[in-house]
Amino acid sequence: MRLKQLAVSNFRNITAARIKPGERFNLFHGLNGQGKTNLLEAIHLLGSPRSFRTSRLPELIRHGEARAQVQGAVESNGMQNQLRLLLEAGGRRAEIDGKAVQRASDLHGRLNTVVFSPDDTGMVRMGPESRRRYLDRAVYMGDLGYLHCWHDYQRILKQRNVLLKNADRNGLEVWTEKLAEAGAELIERRIRFVAVLDNKLRSHYETIAGAGESCGISYRPEGVREVERARIRCELLELFQRHQRSDERYGTTTAGPHRDDLTFLLEERPLKAFGSQGQQKSFVLSLKMAEMDNLRDIFGETPLLLLDDMSSELDAGRNRNLMEFLTARDIQVFMTTTEPSPALLEAVPHCAVFRVKDGNLTFEGK
Repeated sequence: MRLKQLAVSNFRNITAARIKPGERFNLFHGLNGQGKTNLLEAIHLLGSPRSFRTSRLPELIRHGEARAQVQGAVESNGMQNQLRLLLEAGGRRAEIDGKAVQRASDLHGRLNTVVFSPDDTGMVRMGPESRRRYLDRAVYMGDLGYLHCWHDYQRILKQRNVLLKNADRNGLEVWTEKLAEAGAELIERRIRFVAVLDNKLRSHYETIAGAGESCGISYRPEGVREVERARIRCELLELFQRHQRSDERYGTTTAGPHRDDLTFLLEERPLKAFGSQGQQKSFVLSLKMAEMDNLRDIFGETPLLLLDDMSSELDAGRNRNLMEFLTARDIQVFMTTTEPSPALLEAVPHCAVFRVKDGNLTFEGK
């Protein structure tokens, strides 16, 4: 999978930019606030229904403009397609080869990207919501049915919570059964994904960290021990029944997959409590590499890798290990950094270098 051309207009601070990316490595460099991350965000949005930075669409449109546009030529499985995304305050429209896309699912798999940014490392230290959000996004990238399942669960959850807030709770039992049904499918898909990711994660961590440490990722939903959907449904029903009194007291569903968490482990201990900053960064990057392997297995092609702020995220040793890893694989990479150090440029052969200043791009060669 390759991004052959990229054109961006009125996207955040970028008035107009058009580039022909390098086949393997691309480096955007410049001072902070110049628009480097905006370019990664634009690439990501070509194939994703949501930005990795914000859920507020107007933030993506350049101040004073009515709309923004991102367009890219994407080569996948021997075919080239033109993807176009138009962003307006009221919504977004997408096109494939000039034809309007009616459903978000039509874009699924057209341009797969995996993003590693400073915010990703923060999810190790933050609360369950950030890790749950990561999990939902990562599962969806390789499992189109997951998005429908997630929306179905959220719709039922909202209706159950409405009943819990009312004095008249007629129908609560029916909506609880529906929630258990939808929740069981959600959990089953999550369990399957995490099992695959855990196996891939372990080898990548050793490669990047350069140490003999062991790591892992665990997903253990509250009240659920089974892995088969019908049995998970029974366990969820029992869980909801145990929590019903507190649910009625607080007027909300206090347990279920919408409150689950991921556990990141290092040497069988919680990474959050026992991992150094360098170990946490290596772990999350290894997680991203595992995501890439998973998407390659599903779609038959390796997704694009977007690495934001390389100068701050990894030390010299881990950077070297990472670059050696990427050089040995057929991956198109887009990186940002404040300063293109000689060591970084030496580690990535045939790197296309672009300078970013005030939202403008200047090609500096390969």
